[in-house]
Amino acid sequence: MEVIVLVFVALIALFVVITLVKSVRVVPQQRMDVVERLGKYHRTLPPGLNLLMPFLDAVRSKVDMREQVVSFPPQPVITSDNLVVSIDTVLYFKVVDPVRATYEIANFLQAIEQLTVTTLRNVIGSMDLEKALTSRDEINRHLSSVLDETTGRWGIKVTRVEIKAIEPPPSIRDSMEKQMRAERERRATILNAEGHKQAQILTAEGEKQAAVLRAEGDRASRILTAEGQAKAIQTVFDAIHTADPNPQVLAYQYMQALPQIAAGQSNKVWIIPAELTKALEGIGGALGGLNGMGAAPGEDRPGRAVEDAGVAEAEAAAEEARAAATSAADAAKEASVAVGGPGDVGGVTTPRASVEETQQIEASPHTPASSLLEEETRPVRVPGQS
Repeated sequence: MEVIVLVFVALIALFVVITLVKSVRVVPQQRMDVVERLGKYHRTLPPGLNLLMPFLDAVRSKVDMREQVVSFPPQPVITSDNLVVSIDTVLYFKVVDPVRATYEIANFLQAIEQLTVTTLRNVIGSMDLEKALTSRDEINRHLSSVLDETTGRWGIKVTRVEIKAIEPPPSIRDSMEKQMRAERERRATILNAEGHKQAQILTAEGEKQAAVLRAEGDRASRILTAEGQAKAIQTVFDAIHTADPNPQVLAYQYMQALPQIAAGQSNKVWIIPAELTKALEGIGGALGGLNGMGAAPGEDRPGRAVEDAGVAEAEAAAEEARAAATSAADAAKEASVAVGGPGDVGGVTTPRASVEETQQIEASPHTPASSLLEEETRPVRVPGQS
């Protein structure tokens, strides 16, 4: 009898424990439990410790109130230009009303997936491939508005819809790759052409500046050279006028410059100017004046030493004049032999004075210089020249 009582007490204690356990319900944070009493919705349990009526209350569903992310598999969609593309989408949503999410829709995840697919096909079907590839933001906004409006009565809030990828057919991808490659090559060609153009412009600018600088330097050099020559000519002019030279000295200097005309190995013809007669006359006059200044033999007068020095200088000048005349005659002879005789020097004007007349001048130092050239020079035309 005692054993039966003990068993009965044990069963009662077990029942009490089970009842206490079933009457206490702990709900975690960000979750809500929908409770039914006798098969009918009774209340929603908030997070924390909650008490239930044993054997009367039952938890129908446990709803997660956090935002959830669902990635749907790629879906084939036909565009307006009859191309089949594969679109992969991601959906962000959260349950705002656990009661409606429990009683308004049987499986809200599956319903959201099917609704997303149908809405996506409607949106993409009104676009061509190019617009679909470049209008992701527009597609996302349209999907979000349609899904949020439909799922609102289910107690679900769609926060975001993102398209992860839009994959066109392989043939279209190859064509797009070729198009992008051609576009990149075109841009590279344009950039290379622009760079080459800029380089040529810079090179031309540099050459222009260099040419300008060279021209300015050449101009400055010519200006300085001309100024130097002008100063040199002015200095010579001033020196000549300051010294006040007489015609005899100028004629003597003129005769000294004549041998330099024939200088050079390539000179074949020596042109004797017509002014040579006047120069020889001036030198002859100077020599005649010096000879007339001589005194009688044996006469001794003051200043005799000075006159002797002047006579010696005059004789030296006469000797140089005879040497210049000899050089002129030799040059004229060589020119006449090389070209065709005296007076016909290949179209070049030559004097008619003969070598014998030059020798007579050398033999007679007191011969007037005007007898060296009896006539003026005359031009000779060479056959075949105009």
